[in-house]
Amino acid sequence: MGETKQQVGTEQKTGTELATFGGGCFWCLDAVFSELPGVISVVSGYAGGQSVAPTYEEVCSGRSGHAEVVQVTFDPGRVSFMDLLEVFFAIHDPTTLNRQGADVGTQYRSVIFYHSAAQREAAASLIDRFNLDDDLSKPLVTQLLPLAVFYPAEGYHQGYFAKHPEQGYCQAVISPKLRKFRQQFGNRFPRS
Repeated sequence: MGETKQQVGTEQKTGTELATFGGGCFWCLDAVFSELPGVISVVSGYAGGQSVAPTYEEVCSGRSGHAEVVQVTFDPGRVSFMDLLEVFFAIHDPTTLNRQGADVGTQYRSVIFYHSAAQREAAASLIDRFNLDDDLSKPLVTQLLPLAVFYPAEGYHQGYFAKHPEQGYCQAVISPKLRKFRQQFGNRFPRS
């Protein structure tokens, strides 16, 4: 069996920060966050469960306790953590428990794994603000948890949409999310 990689912490390189989000299939989150200026890298993976070195099959079974997540390395001088949070909440439904569209199970839960007290405070503040919004039909069910361990997913999951844009799931689920993101945030975060 190969060596297991795990990452914990708040910084990858000097001047960069990490953010870790779960909101349905990690392929969707990866595709959107990869388009943001100031995002240096996006790694699909697993977090929040009890099993060590989980596989995709274990996570999909729901028995590992892990969520499908992306870990975003970003330059806070170009894109803020609050910007990332706003995009995160716009590209998934944070009011559905353990479900995003046809993807059902705890592995698809809405969750923010914070890396610092500042990230926790920013996320909690935004969640509170959304929950007070009269336009919101249901309260947010997004979990806010400290990141203990992040396990990168298998290589074939990394950059999945970029490698397989014509695949059925990509066309039916990811492409519409990207269109929505571009329409909503295109002027704020123009593509280079």
